[in-house]
Amino acid sequence: MAEKLLEIKNLKQYFNKGKASEVRAVDGISFDIYKGETLGLVGESGCGKSTTGRTIIRLYDATDGEVLYDGKNVHSRKSRTEMHEFRRKMQMIFQDPYASLNPRMKVKDIIAEGIRIHGLAKTPSELTNQVYELLETVGLSKEHAGRYPHEFSGGQRQRIGIARALAVQPEFIIADEPISALDVSIQAQVVNLLKQLQKEKGLTYLFIAHDLSMVKYISDRIGVMYFGKLVELAPADDLYRAPLHAYTESLLSAIPLPDPNYERTRVRKTYDPAIHNYTGNEDLQMREIAPGHFVYCSPEEVATYQEKHAKLSAAAMVTAE
Repeated sequence: MAEKLLEIKNLKQYFNKGKASEVRAVDGISFDIYKGETLGLVGESGCGKSTTGRTIIRLYDATDGEVLYDGKNVHSRKSRTEMHEFRRKMQMIFQDPYASLNPRMKVKDIIAEGIRIHGLAKTPSELTNQVYELLETVGLSKEHAGRYPHEFSGGQRQRIGIARALAVQPEFIIADEPISALDVSIQAQVVNLLKQLQKEKGLTYLFIAHDLSMVKYISDRIGVMYFGKLVELAPADDLYRAPLHAYTESLLSAIPLPDPNYERTRVRKTYDPAIHNYTGNEDLQMREIAPGHFVYCSPEEVATYQEKHAKLSAAAMVTAE
């Protein structure tokens, strides 16, 4: 069985705590990420998925819960030495490739910054060579090193952001909607680059997005968030073949396909949150419905979800034949 790299236990991130305007952006979610896999995290805007990523990497201090990386709680690390090593192992690729790059710094300096901070180059020439290698790794050239971010396209800027993340030789990368600001034609290139890098360097990803078709392409497993809660978690193929939670069904029903006949008959499902009461119900938790397929539900709902999974899986097999 694959080794756990990251364990999230009852993670909470509240803003304006204790006030009438309190926002429970992340409200008690738990999941694991295994070495070498890509876990996709999806949901509509405002569901808490980006806040989850930022809390994991400790851009925000958690309100409650634990984030265990290699068995050590990220949010209990206090010393500069501990945080220095943690920052090297875990990196983030941000949604806006322009806003995340310092416009006053040349590309060479942007990528070299992490190498310098972590002492990963012994000489200036070694530093320069590392920058050149990273640029080539992400599909750019060393001639780009002397330019500024505004001289590049959106796709090229995101490649620079990826090179910056790779510069410190991380084990785990949080990709926070890394393709949402890019043209559709460029999105596939960036995702293919991430898959290639994962294969070559043994990276582990948390891939945050709202484009479910692209998430399926890159992810081994997918978690679905709704208003701070993780409501479903399953292997990617199983989630698409047999979506169990009503919110997951609504998301999948919104995916367009390049098939005019299908589009003419596609039925868009709307999720009504009134069918689930998530407030003050202590019996609700993630429960395993099928191997590796979890749904946020009560004990009484398990049998219903198991029956639904069996029917959807059987129907999918018939369709495949």
